[in-house]
Amino acid sequence: MSRIVLVLGSSAGGVARHVRMLAGGLVARGHRVLVAGPLDTEKAFGFTGAGADFAEVRISDRPHPARDPRTVVRLRGLTRGADVVHAHGLRAGALSALALTGSRGWPRLVVTLHNAVTAGGAVGGVYRVLERIVARRAHRVLVVSPDIGERMRAGGAARVDPAVVPAPPLAEPGRTPGEVRAEIAARLPADVADPALRPILLTVARLAQQKGLETLLDAAAGPYKGDPIFVVAGDGPLREELQARVDAEELPVVLYGWAETADLLQVATAVIVPSRWEGQPLSVQEALRAGRPVIATRVGGVPEMVGDAALLVPPQDAGALSREIGRLLGDPALAARLAQASVRRGRELPDEDAALRSVLTAYGLPQAE
Repeated sequence: MSRIVLVLGSSAGGVARHVRMLAGGLVARGHRVLVAGPLDTEKAFGFTGAGADFAEVRISDRPHPARDPRTVVRLRGLTRGADVVHAHGLRAGALSALALTGSRGWPRLVVTLHNAVTAGGAVGGVYRVLERIVARRAHRVLVVSPDIGERMRAGGAARVDPAVVPAPPLAEPGRTPGEVRAEIAARLPADVADPALRPILLTVARLAQQKGLETLLDAAAGPYKGDPIFVVAGDGPLREELQARVDAEELPVVLYGWAETADLLQVATAVIVPSRWEGQPLSVQEALRAGRPVIATRVGGVPEMVGDAALLVPPQDAGALSREIGRLLGDPALAARLAQASVRRGRELPDEDAALRSVLTAYGLPQAE
């Protein structure tokens, strides 16, 4: 039995879900697991419900000169006697590396980088320093996209491997397609014609700058065959700004809020991913498994994930996105071919067992104990 410490920072989505999956799988394989992170992540994702122990550690999204030294001391105590420390995210990875400074070989430090550094200026400079700390001190760095891997190798990382971050199995829908379409129609202006008959173009994303939603709104102006409705499932800091633009320009866009993705995928004609950058987005994996055509930006780990099962466009190019949307809606044979390719690609995606085998290899531990 090995003692493994999983470290993460603030997370309201994919990173924390991934850590919970790893925690449960590692516990089931006989390992002792401690999850160290902000208390809000435990409240939202229930690591202790997966059989792990939990310790509160305050790791925020951005550098915090007063708090970070205390976090390093706290992590040093929590990781004493561990066999492996697996940190998720650049901040968690760098703070864990500093906490383990002076340790002689053990615990091994593995860092998964789930996102690229996109900030500029002084903040971007700090993040580049953190990248060098992780690259030079981690025993192994796992990355969700080739571009991050290149940066880590350039920074001096000795061992860089692809991360395996699978989406959980798609849940069974809780509502019928008719119920979902009726709710979408209810959120549209009363004078919108035949909303129940129009194509639904679904985007699942946090309403934040990374997701490229301003480009989606540019493209939503159309016109398109069938007059599609663009449904954006998610919430976030840009909600008011985006809603104001939707209202002012009378765009056929519904900011739906968070919802069960399986419900919305039932009625989706296609899934649109306009992000400026992505790693291995869970929403794309869910779309592939549901057999939906995908139009996505050619960024990060997306091209490798989708293979031939998507139409790819440059990021922040509303014209290219609009052309591909029009092509898909105007060509039923193309839509059918992409749907079939999605089903095939969805079956090929790695599952949770593959993710666990991957991290045990990174840890230098046997696959079963």
